[in-house]
Amino acid sequence: MQRPISARPQLANRLGQPQGRRRPLISLTPLIDVVFILLVFFMLASSFLDWRSIDLNAPAQAAAGPAIEGALLVEIHPDWLLLSGEPVSLDVLTSRITERVEAKPDQRVVVKSAAGVPLQNAVNVLDRLTEAGAAQLSLTRDRGR
Repeated sequence: MQRPISARPQLANRLGQPQGRRRPLISLTPLIDVVFILLVFFMLASSFLDWRSIDLNAPAQAAAGPAIEGALLVEIHPDWLLLSGEPVSLDVLTSRITERVEAKPDQRVVVKSAAGVPLQNAVNVLDRLTEAGAAQLSLTRDRGR
């Protein structure tokens, strides 16, 4: 004897699934894995160097003229340094500035950077001048640039 079509069990019941709609389960494990990988990536890609700042005090325009008299001029070029027009190495520059600062503690030093000089080179020279004891540092540039 055959059952009527309406009495047949539905396909969903044969598979053991309820007839109602089920919400899919979302696993958090892949999300946690991705967040952990991003955390590790940014930790490794970050730089934890000791950043130092250089304090620069820009003088007023009127005070710039007479204050430069008697100052030492350090010119930074891409491949060499000049101290008052004389080519010097960084070590010689440091020793000469140290001598001048010992003789005259308020000695002004004007640093002029040429075009094309990497900023790190200028920062290295400024660091060495500060180590040599030069407290009165000024930065200048060519008027033509």
